[in-house]
Amino acid sequence: MDSTTSQPNERSNTQTFWLKLIREIFGVINPEEYIVFEKRVLIENIGFIDAYVPSTGIVIEQKSPGKDLDSAFLQAKRYYDWLPVSQRGRYIITCDFYTMHVHDMETPKAPPIVFQVSELSKDNLEFLLTPGETLTLEERISIKAGQLIRELYKHLRASLDEFFPNADPDDKKYRNAIDDLNIFCVRLVFLLYADDSGLFKRHQFYDYIAKRKENATTAITVLFYVLNTKPNERKINIEHELRDFPFVDGGLFEKEIQFPPISYEALYIIINDMSENFNWAGISPTIFGAIFESTINEETRKTEGVHYTLIENIHKVIDPLFLDGLNAELDAILSQPFSPDKVHSLIAFQEKLAALRFLDPACGSGNFLTESFIHLRRIENKILAAIPEDCRPPVKVSITQFHGIETHDFAVHVARTALWISNHQMWKETVQLTGIYSSPLPLKEYDHIKEGSAMDELPNLGWKLPGWKIEHSGMLYIMGNPPFLGYSQQNKSQKEDVRAFFGKAKSDYVSCWFKIASEWVSRDKTIKAAFVATNSIIQGEQPAYVFKTLHERYGIKIDFAHLPFVWKNELPDPSKMAHVHVVVIGFSTCPPEKRKLYSEEGVKLVDNINFYLAEGPDEDVAVPRDTPITESAPAMMLGNLPRDGGNLIIEAKDYADFIEREPGAEKYIRRYVGSYEFINNIPRYCLWLDGVSPAELRSMPLVCKRVKAVEKFRLASTREATKKAAKHSELFAEIRQTDKRYIVVPLTSSGTRKYIPMGWLTADVIVSNAISIIPDATLYDFGVLTSRVHMAWMSRVCGRLKSDYRYSSELVYNTFVWPSPRPKQRERIEQTAQAILDARAKFPDSSFASLYDDSFMPEELRRAHERNDAAVCQAYGWPVKMSDDEIAAALFRLYHELA
Repeated sequence: MDSTTSQPNERSNTQTFWLKLIREIFGVINPEEYIVFEKRVLIENIGFIDAYVPSTGIVIEQKSPGKDLDSAFLQAKRYYDWLPVSQRGRYIITCDFYTMHVHDMETPKAPPIVFQVSELSKDNLEFLLTPGETLTLEERISIKAGQLIRELYKHLRASLDEFFPNADPDDKKYRNAIDDLNIFCVRLVFLLYADDSGLFKRHQFYDYIAKRKENATTAITVLFYVLNTKPNERKINIEHELRDFPFVDGGLFEKEIQFPPISYEALYIIINDMSENFNWAGISPTIFGAIFESTINEETRKTEGVHYTLIENIHKVIDPLFLDGLNAELDAILSQPFSPDKVHSLIAFQEKLAALRFLDPACGSGNFLTESFIHLRRIENKILAAIPEDCRPPVKVSITQFHGIETHDFAVHVARTALWISNHQMWKETVQLTGIYSSPLPLKEYDHIKEGSAMDELPNLGWKLPGWKIEHSGMLYIMGNPPFLGYSQQNKSQKEDVRAFFGKAKSDYVSCWFKIASEWVSRDKTIKAAFVATNSIIQGEQPAYVFKTLHERYGIKIDFAHLPFVWKNELPDPSKMAHVHVVVIGFSTCPPEKRKLYSEEGVKLVDNINFYLAEGPDEDVAVPRDTPITESAPAMMLGNLPRDGGNLIIEAKDYADFIEREPGAEKYIRRYVGSYEFINNIPRYCLWLDGVSPAELRSMPLVCKRVKAVEKFRLASTREATKKAAKHSELFAEIRQTDKRYIVVPLTSSGTRKYIPMGWLTADVIVSNAISIIPDATLYDFGVLTSRVHMAWMSRVCGRLKSDYRYSSELVYNTFVWPSPRPKQRERIEQTAQAILDARAKFPDSSFASLYDDSFMPEELRRAHERNDAAVCQAYGWPVKMSDDEIAAALFRLYHELA
């Protein structure tokens, strides 16, 4: 979303700006129906709100650029306070056309959420027109609980740091003290939950600690001992109130920990905010576990706020992996008329549930395991409710069926506690449905969440489960959200893990989890797996190097998949929300007859899902090549590589000043173009000193200074090739410039465009290594490459940067199979290609970014492309109306014939 004009004004442009914003962000034709301008407010004198959204009650104060938005908020808050209560919404917005501040009036003292107007989308502005609370009560309670823990932890940590002034983070005593503090917080959460949920007597912990404010640290230390000691083994002289506390066990209070004195501020939060004025019974262990762990764990607390993974995203993994099937099986049994056979079927189905095993080999705070356990127990509760009381079996599904591996010890504690809490919550549901009751205390010892790395046992078959054997009769489901980590983000050890599995492949770290899980599923057809992964795992070289390898070595097949979507970590502050483009891939060696391909539009049943997550055979994988697979195709090469530290580049803003100060350099300055400059028509320049004599170079002091800076930059490099290039520091490190007119293909472009904006440049324009060029290209070549046919191939096999295309000569261009046209067909493509260039030429003031925005593409350019698409399809001998999927499938068939 761009601002309205180059110098917008509050008085003149507010209405235009907001109407355009609503129209473009939400796609509405009549934005004036959604927003009111100059709304009257009856204060001491009549005031006017700049803009107001009636459906959500949002007050907007608009200012000119450079105005203070904090002062604008005070002005808007005054109007907000004088509105009738029924007309007040949750948010106040202040904006200066370029920056937008969103104030949440539920937490008016908190800093505003800050957006850049140019980056706004429907995802982060949905609240503007959508009335009502988007979070469930359970989610709100869990987020609030996380905020309380965070506030408490801040005070506890401050007390701890007083004991360790200027502590070295690697100091063992300091690290142990932090670990003890983390355990203290886990125990405190359990006590608060037990106080409100019925595990303890009502407010038992609150009553105990509220009476002992003066010696709270000692009182809590003694309480930890009592909770870990059986009643008949407790010290005789403990006070009466302590004797009433139950024995908890389970290892939760077993370790003796040391923690600093609890300050008055921390004690106030515990007693007043966390206990007296907050009910912990309603928290979701799935959500809260992740919030809690990220709030305190320094390894994962990388955002200035709490966060959690949306439960709906967890279900994109666990529903198709096992929950959908189990629910369908139960529904089939329950639909039968009542009979002894039906009862036997229900009991047998319960036994089946109790035999299942679940493993998350990168479990974090255990949210996948916790959510899976909750739903398995709910299925069991339905079974028990349908069985007559006189033959009803006991509860058999247990948290011991759920296993995890996690590197961070604190996350392990949180995961175990989240499962204990979820177990208690499920028992409460069991009591409500069936009347069956069994005290959850004392807790059963539960060590199936293991601390360690899932990669520790490489290259052997890792992930050993207690009591599990390959010949076990129950199914094993492997699932989760392992660390993604692209190749450049991996440390040395992680890169070695990847190499151990896939040779030289530069695959994402998550590929290691796919590899070990593939070993599991290859040994037992009852084992199935599903992981979340970044969408890069199905793009570029990885389908060939990862999935093709696993398919050939272990026989894995994709059972279901979810096409790329944004995986969000929900935050109270949306400006800090993590947005990662991911896929979900479920796989085994024994796939169903019909596979399920999920997208935001729904689910599609297909015969097979290939390793690009498209309908098609497993063999549909392109392997990178050094030369074009079609021998007659002209060669494509990368543009020029400076490796100059920016010293040979002249930005447009510096061009005039540089020429004025160094006029002799003008003849050596060329236009310099990369993907961004080419697509957006941005001027940029470079020093192209090919052929300059030493004498002339010495006569240009500013140029000499830059050349010496290039030499210094290259000599400091660790790459031998770059050091070698220091001998000719007046030149680009790698020169691939042609003396002909050439085709330009941007390496990065928006994934929303129907066509990659390709074009022609003359030899005097220098291109960077962000562009590929075809020096010996013809008009026919341009027509084929700018066609829908080539786009169908490129979009299937290219890499991606988030959702942007990453074009590659080795993977896209060299694997593309060209047509074999008859002379008239070739001539027709040349004509349609020229028509595209002619249509572009009619709009000399428009960049490719504008011309190829599908919402604004000129109609004659669109028609020219459509005629070119038809001509290229006919050259292949295909119907003009083939879909992109059909075109891609046909191209893969041609590729396999040649490859």
